[in-house]
Amino acid sequence: MDDDERLGELLAHLAETTRLSRPEAARVLDELLAHFSESVEQFVRRRHAELQAEEHKNPAIFERIAAELCQRRFTAPALSERQIRRLIYG
Repeated sequence: MDDDERLGELLAHLAETTRLSRPEAARVLDELLAHFSESVEQFVRRRHAELQAEEHKNPAIFERIAAELCQRRFTAPALSERQIRRLIYG
């Protein structure tokens, strides 16, 4: 079974077990797949921008991002504050 077939089954299951129409279920599935396909770098940059917008200070942001990385779907190495800063600022 290839990925397209698996996604088709997942889409059918989602539409059958929720009150979502098939197009709505497809949109939800697309959003979930996009969200969980972020790379470590994309996640770190996105979360930094979100937390800065909430007016958190960088030391707290770096600590929070490091903790959140462990909870994500991707396997991420443990990053130091310096490594997180370098991903954001280059």
